[in-house]
Amino acid sequence: MSSGPGPGLPFLPGCAFRDPMKTSFHRSQTLGYKNGFAFSQLPTVGIGGERLYVNQLSQAELDELSNKRPTLTYGQAKQAPPSGFIPAHVAFDKKILKFDAYFQEDVPLSAEEHYRIRQVCIYYYLEDDSMSVIEPVVQNSGLPQGKLIRRHRVPKNDHGDHYHWKDLNRAMNITMYGRTYRIVDCDPFTQVFLESQGIELNPPEKMIFDPYTEMRRMPMRKYITPSDFDQLKQFLTYDKQVLRFYAMWDDTDSIFGENRTYIIHYYLADDTVEVREVYKQNDGRDPFPILIKRQRLPKTFVDKKKTFPSCVLEISDQEVLEWYTAKDFAVGKSTTLLGRTFFIYDCDEFTRNFYRDKFGITDFQPVEIKKKPLEEVPQVIPPYNGFGILEDSLQNCFSLLPKPPRKDVIKILENDHKVLRYQVALESPNPEDRKRRFILSYFLSDDMISIYEPPVRNSGIIGGKYLGKARVAKPGSTTENATYYEPSDFTIGSTIEVFGHRFVITDADEHVLNYMESNAESFPAATLQSLRDHFRPRQVVKETANSDIPMLGTSKQELDELIVQVQEELKLHNYLNNKNIREAFLQCDKDGSGILDKAKFLALCDSLSVPTNAILVNKLIDLCSCGEDKINYRDFLRAFPS
Repeated sequence: MSSGPGPGLPFLPGCAFRDPMKTSFHRSQTLGYKNGFAFSQLPTVGIGGERLYVNQLSQAELDELSNKRPTLTYGQAKQAPPSGFIPAHVAFDKKILKFDAYFQEDVPLSAEEHYRIRQVCIYYYLEDDSMSVIEPVVQNSGLPQGKLIRRHRVPKNDHGDHYHWKDLNRAMNITMYGRTYRIVDCDPFTQVFLESQGIELNPPEKMIFDPYTEMRRMPMRKYITPSDFDQLKQFLTYDKQVLRFYAMWDDTDSIFGENRTYIIHYYLADDTVEVREVYKQNDGRDPFPILIKRQRLPKTFVDKKKTFPSCVLEISDQEVLEWYTAKDFAVGKSTTLLGRTFFIYDCDEFTRNFYRDKFGITDFQPVEIKKKPLEEVPQVIPPYNGFGILEDSLQNCFSLLPKPPRKDVIKILENDHKVLRYQVALESPNPEDRKRRFILSYFLSDDMISIYEPPVRNSGIIGGKYLGKARVAKPGSTTENATYYEPSDFTIGSTIEVFGHRFVITDADEHVLNYMESNAESFPAATLQSLRDHFRPRQVVKETANSDIPMLGTSKQELDELIVQVQEELKLHNYLNNKNIREAFLQCDKDGSGILDKAKFLALCDSLSVPTNAILVNKLIDLCSCGEDKINYRDFLRAFPS
């Protein structure tokens, strides 16, 4: 498109040329928007942005046209209305106040920092009086950074007020949602805006940086003076040279503690220490040989802070003031390694030579280790409760799973089905119980006793088993030293106490006498003689009955001597009435033969309270017997003179 002709040149063909500086060829707009309304306007520029001198009015002409009108026709002109209202979101669009601030945050669980400084930017949006807090992202900080407070109107107090830009200034604290921010500075636009509104700004402050972050940014430069002794030289000189010490750990003061032996190895190549346990065969411990693995052991630590953890994975030179060396180990002294105290009582020959050549130590006398004797706790056995056999109850005191007491199998096999039987009478103040007769059986295979009461018709007492098979302990026997009744304790006339009941032995089987005579070496002479004296009158009577020969003078003499002894014993029983006894026997003997049935005789004696269970009286009854079922009561009445 050709440009207009130059000044003074006619716009004719051949008289026009192109302006090389012109780049815009669009037409100007005649429509526009004002306060949200469309309106038309005359173009002020032509094609390509060239100014049009037509349709142009000066500012004075425009003011005159807007303020004055013909007076004669329309009267005095009215004042033009003020400019239209501009809303805040239009006037302050994209106008933001920016403040630089920071806040302090406590760090309770860290050994390297107690607090943390976090820098933030506070933005105030003028168009709607909203605020937001954004923390710039710091690389490798490990903190969730970015937007801390989203954009909204931040409440100022509990009365419903919100923060305004008039409340913000430099060098002041502002609290938002319980967190206090310190505003230190603002950008130039904020400074100009606040000063234009008549606010006097405080002088800016310096931004405070996080000390831990700064420490991480700055590389720690440490200068260590090289030692005189080179580690490489130490390794080449003392490689494969190890000091060996024999130590003991005394843990007897604690519960289940004991004395345990260890071997301490000190490696001269790198000053490391290793502790190994010493195991014995069948000591009941798992074979973990290493108690402390090979490592440098700290001797003195640097003063730690309260927040420093007591257990660390790796110990560096910064935490340790002094490490263990070969000078810290000596025979006869104690050393504490990682909280456990070891007493060194001996070392090997290489260690002795090393200390003798290196430090000039010559005292290597080994210390004799004496183990503390264990205190024997006396085992208190509780008293017998009366249930079960004494040996069975005693096993409950020795084991949680009681085992049955061991039996003498040989004795059981040798004495199987061998039983000694005795006749016993119950010793009781009740007259009815004194008439009761029992059969006591002693089983030689297991030393048990059983008592059986033969039933008697019209006696009013149900007979049967009185005591099952059980071992009967003697009176006064204890749980620790229990003594039981044996066949040697069963003599004619002796008293046996069975679980609180007293029985008197009145008779026995002849098998008892035969068994004791065949095993005379196993029984006392008094027991055997008691049975012989008891069975001798019966044997004499039997021999007399079998031979049909009257009793010899010696038997009559023996009977007279026994009657005299019975009379002396019956004098102790003052309650006996001899006259009534004689009359009762004479009344029972209706035919006057002088012989009564033995059962009737014994029943009559019990009714008259005659002590038939006495040894002498029982022997007199045996001498007066005329067979198994008859008795000559006239000889018996001689013991009861009128």
